[in-house]
Amino acid sequence: MHYDYIIIGGGIVGLSTALQLQQRYPDHKILLLEKEDALARHQTGHNSGVIHSGIYYPPGSFKARFCRAGAAATVAYCEQRGIALRRPGKLIVACDQHELLRLEKLYTLSKSHGLATAWLSAGELNEQEPHIRGLAAILVDSTGIVDYREIVRQLARDFAALGGRIELNQEVISLAETRDAVQVRTARDEFATRFLLACGGLQSDRLARMLDLAVDFRIIPVRGEYYRLPEHRRDLVRRLIYPVPAPDMPFLGVHITPMIDGTITVGPNAVFAWRREAYDDIGKERPGRSVRDAVDSVTFSGFWRMGGKYWRFALGEAINSLSKRGYLKSVHKYCPELGVEDLQAYPAGVRAQAVTRDGSLVHDFLFAESPRTLHVCNAPSPAATSALPIGAHLCDKLAASGRY
Repeated sequence: MHYDYIIIGGGIVGLSTALQLQQRYPDHKILLLEKEDALARHQTGHNSGVIHSGIYYPPGSFKARFCRAGAAATVAYCEQRGIALRRPGKLIVACDQHELLRLEKLYTLSKSHGLATAWLSAGELNEQEPHIRGLAAILVDSTGIVDYREIVRQLARDFAALGGRIELNQEVISLAETRDAVQVRTARDEFATRFLLACGGLQSDRLARMLDLAVDFRIIPVRGEYYRLPEHRRDLVRRLIYPVPAPDMPFLGVHITPMIDGTITVGPNAVFAWRREAYDDIGKERPGRSVRDAVDSVTFSGFWRMGGKYWRFALGEAINSLSKRGYLKSVHKYCPELGVEDLQAYPAGVRAQAVTRDGSLVHDFLFAESPRTLHVCNAPSPAATSALPIGAHLCDKLAASGRY
């Protein structure tokens, strides 16, 4: 069957873009292909559920612009569609003098973004959150929490109501671009489309390579392991509690997050994964290792150059992954009363970290294009928060290039 647009990927970025394309072009035939048996089975469904404020990101970057706009758009969409959300705010806590200096810079950055933030002394922090300790903290009142899987389900309903089509269990195995169309072959069917948009997340580099696009990156999977606290600990904190992030790393550190269902999670860390989809809750058919995924990583020169730059960080994370006591040390800096017995099993997530050939971590959004395709190669956190403006941006890129 021939379509005007085919979108690959049933995560929040793919669904956001599919819906907005269908809204802009109601007469176009649009198909979304998802390789799993349900939507939001990967990064969208395995995260902290945070609606980020954009406090960390350089002014003018894609991250900063998309996050600020995305937070407002996410809240508005949830309110319009009756999706549960809360805005408890978060505290970014400095626990030593080095972190205090970075916290001061972060506070200045928050003001340049125009965010409503407040500086809390150690005493004020303890008054706000009696179980948390630190030298100082930044209060970011606008930070919220939501279930992004529910947002995806609603986006899918809105897309289908406008005539969009979603097909599950359709893993793309080959792409071929001609002058007039893109041929999409899945394990079950074949499709043709005038234009293709790939929002493949953990598979984004492979989708680009199917068309021989000259991309200088590889997806290196980074597993984020979480724990949850027992029910009797659900009054531990009222707000989200974050450490001051490590400089030059795209990870925000192990944080304590009250989830929308009342669960409190602790995490994530950041360890190299031997499988791109190394989750704990999708089924026994997803073991912890994949020869193909491991070979893809270790045969890429950028993987080893990255290791040379960040081996101390990686080694520390790997050690803490093997030891609950080691993991807990990163939390004890700001929440000393938690014990090993408080860390209960919770599903992990896997981050699609784009790494360039020189070993650099790609911190911002990355796109690749051909005459009839547009690929979202890197959609880093906070992609879930930013999904609605990212979708609008992708629609604008397609329109500007004549691909509509």
